Amino acid sequence: MLKTTNIEINTTKVKVPNNGLEIDAYLAQPAQNGTFGAVIVFPEIFGINRNIRDITELIAKQGYVAIAPAMYQRIAPGFEADFSPEDAGFSPESYRLGLEYYQQVKYHEILSDIQAAITYLKTLPNVKDNGIGVIGFCFGGHVAYIAATLPDIKATASFYGAGITTSSYGEDTPTINRTSEIKGTIYAFFGTRDAFISQEEAEQIEAELSKYNINHCVFRYDAGHGFFAGFFKDQYPFITQNPSYNPEAAPDAWQNVLELFQNNL
Repeated sequence: MLKTTNIEINTTKVKVPNNGLEIDAYLAQPAQNGTFGAVIVFPEIFGINRNIRDITELIAKQGYVAIAPAMYQRIAPGFEADFSPEDAGFSPESYRLGLEYYQQVKYHEILSDIQAAITYLKTLPNVKDNGIGVIGFCFGGHVAYIAATLPDIKATASFYGAGITTSSYGEDTPTINRTSEIKGTIYAFFGTRDAFISQEEAEQIEAELSKYNINHCVFRYDAGHGFFAGFFKDQYPFITQNPSYNPEAAPDAWQNVLELFQNNL
């Protein structure tokens, strides 16, 4: 098992400029002097909420500069929805809004916002100039797969990316058809009991990665969709009510993420 660290970090909210648009983002970085690898964190449909901020901070505590940009900046600036203990998950209204906004995003805007985040990270003096990593979950897992096609991205962790084989946010060509453009290493994580992503889809993604000789690993767990949600249950006991969390799959996946980033950033 890889050793995790827990170094002191600083966190702040920042604005990422993108051709006149200012994208809200959450930045976490080591407090100590030095230069570090950088990681972009892409959220689920619920915005930069408590869980995504926690993940961003956890990555920073491993010695990376981590940033989570808002993916709904054009549609619903400031939107975030948190886990609700009363609903043992996310409220019906949160789901409704998250899906409504998700259905409005466009591929070319996503790509533009990813590039803006990359450009922003490159302006920070404590970021190494040797490539950037990305990690994303569900909607963010799909976004991470898109990001992997950019030359600056050296390591991608895509968790249960929905729609990769069938869609690409308004484009005629599904995202999987861009697999040949991936230059770095990609780790993809799926649950075998995922109601939103079939095993056939996971197999199709793995076959495309193999077809184009992309450096990759595909991990399958006996778990459902969102099995990493609630990874911080030890810090926040109420999160144990989240039915998505899988206590066997999530820690193992995290070790694989650490390996990915440590070997490539």
